[in-house]
Amino acid sequence: MNVKGNRKERRLVGSRFYLALFLAVISACAKKPDWVIKNEKLIQEKNLSGRTRTDIPKVKLASSLEPGVVMNFTQVPEVEVAAGAVAKLYWGKGNLVCWIKLEAGAEIPKEVLPGERIMVVMKGEVDQIIDGSYVTMRSVPADVPDGTHGGTQRNDFIYLEKGAENAVKAGAEGAEILEVYWPPRLNYLVKAGIKDLPADIKAGSFPLEPTVKPAVVQTLQDVQFTELSPGANSRLIAGRGAQLSFLRMNPNATFPDHIHPEEQLMTVLRGSIDEVILDGVAAMRKDDLLLLPGDMVHGGKVGEFGCDVLDVFWPPRPDYAEKMAKRLSAYHAVIPEESRVELVVDGATQGPGLTFTEGPKWLNGKLYFSNMFFEQNWMGDPQRSAIVEMDPDGTYRHILFGQMQANGLMPLRSGNLAVCDMFGHRIVELTTQGTIVRTLVTSYEGKPIDGPNDLAVDAKGGIYFTDPQFTPDAKKSQPGRAVYYRTPEGKVIRVIEPNVFAMPNGVVLSPDGKTLYVNNTYDSETFWNVDTDKDNYIWAYDVNEDGTLRNERKFAELQLTAEVLDRKGRSTSADGMTIDELGNIYVATYAGLQIFNGQGGFIGIISLPVFPVSCCFGGEDMKTLYIVGYNKVYRVRTNVRGFQYPPK
Repeated sequence: MNVKGNRKERRLVGSRFYLALFLAVISACAKKPDWVIKNEKLIQEKNLSGRTRTDIPKVKLASSLEPGVVMNFTQVPEVEVAAGAVAKLYWGKGNLVCWIKLEAGAEIPKEVLPGERIMVVMKGEVDQIIDGSYVTMRSVPADVPDGTHGGTQRNDFIYLEKGAENAVKAGAEGAEILEVYWPPRLNYLVKAGIKDLPADIKAGSFPLEPTVKPAVVQTLQDVQFTELSPGANSRLIAGRGAQLSFLRMNPNATFPDHIHPEEQLMTVLRGSIDEVILDGVAAMRKDDLLLLPGDMVHGGKVGEFGCDVLDVFWPPRPDYAEKMAKRLSAYHAVIPEESRVELVVDGATQGPGLTFTEGPKWLNGKLYFSNMFFEQNWMGDPQRSAIVEMDPDGTYRHILFGQMQANGLMPLRSGNLAVCDMFGHRIVELTTQGTIVRTLVTSYEGKPIDGPNDLAVDAKGGIYFTDPQFTPDAKKSQPGRAVYYRTPEGKVIRVIEPNVFAMPNGVVLSPDGKTLYVNNTYDSETFWNVDTDKDNYIWAYDVNEDGTLRNERKFAELQLTAEVLDRKGRSTSADGMTIDELGNIYVATYAGLQIFNGQGGFIGIISLPVFPVSCCFGGEDMKTLYIVGYNKVYRVRTNVRGFQYPPK
């Protein structure tokens, strides 16, 4: 959102805009508005039913938006709320939404809040006063992923209750913040030029408790997605009278006409949706705004790039709260509520150095993983790559250096490791001291394999491995990207044909060995020369006695990031996977470490400062989840035991 302008002009234009709006609303109050008459008729014709509420107070405040009429953010006047702080304000009867642009060093002076406030840092950084001391809050954009950069998006937020002390100072580069107030701040409406305001706004009292602790800085990306309906997942933040829904809607998702008693302020953040409003359809794009009063008929059809929306509900919706509680219950059954992601190793500053960590596996009380060297343009170098052994305290060493660009690892019954030597076109058996014992795979049907990436070992000693041909060789030996199986006797067979997957990558077996799961890293991309129907899914296959596969089916749909959706891609960067004894699957993606239950149902996402590349369980009780990405190693405690062939 862009907020700027001349101070005097802002005041004049803003006053005229809001005065005209006020007069129009007053003149309409003498009779029942036309939209209400039409809405009542539509509800009856469509036989729509919804929840009812008796706790929503009558508020004598005119909204700044016309009910059911799409307006663009650029049409909202600018209001100076403090020196160097320019805001765009819009409101309904219950909540005030403020997008504030702060110049470098600008301050919102100390005040006592007249109502509750939820604030999200959208750009830059600010110092927010909390209990008398200033605390820095940041927004960090995601990196464009390459061989050396993979930082993820971060938006800090805070919830402050009525009567709390508030003050904000912008950082050296300035900042943009989103504020939502319940009830609307009268002094801000005065600054906007609104006349004849009520002396007080009846706030009401609602049954739901806030979803976040007051006066504690949190990060939006750590809020778990809640499925509101098929194709619509939201990060929900609620106080006592304001509920923010950062909603991501899947491409081409459709939502039938419906009603709810809560007022809804809708802001399109990216993508598009054809919004059904009463008996019409309005095309909504980025920066479009819409007020949906309680029980106004609406629905929608999402565009091909998906759609991200900020919905602000007044009062908070109890049905959303119930769905959020259900999602969190499933997530915390796996990841305890008190668990926090811990940085174990920062390879930029600790030990001999890490560049791009991959393929972790736990063996005999230690973590083993690959340290792949990449330039920013993804050019690798086996002479600067290594295989690493790490102790539980984070101390690590290279057990093999400069001999291979290794990727996935897997323990063998011999106590050694099977290692994908990606650039060496082979899979080898390696001791934990770094000695190559033998070569396990070099070719298929007399031709070299191209670039083995990840592998899974079954109970019989057979090895499944993916070959996405992610190597620097201009000419490949095999006809396409495929999945193979090395039988216990040493014969290599192809179990998924070339280019069925655009880029087959992570592979894992179910604990009973009867199902093989394969994910797809890239798809529907102009930079990739294979386009398939595998898209952003994990796929499941039944395993035959001879290791071949049957009954291909979709298992789980992986969440996509905004950057991928904006280019109409279906790339998740799905990479390494692991599984626990209950059959829950964990997969490293751009969006974080995504978790699914044994039926493919979405459980949640573990967010990290860099996007994860791979993961495994470890620790004495196998309840510690290790996650690697770029030059970092993280871990988090779980409630479940990891499963890893060969059985302990």
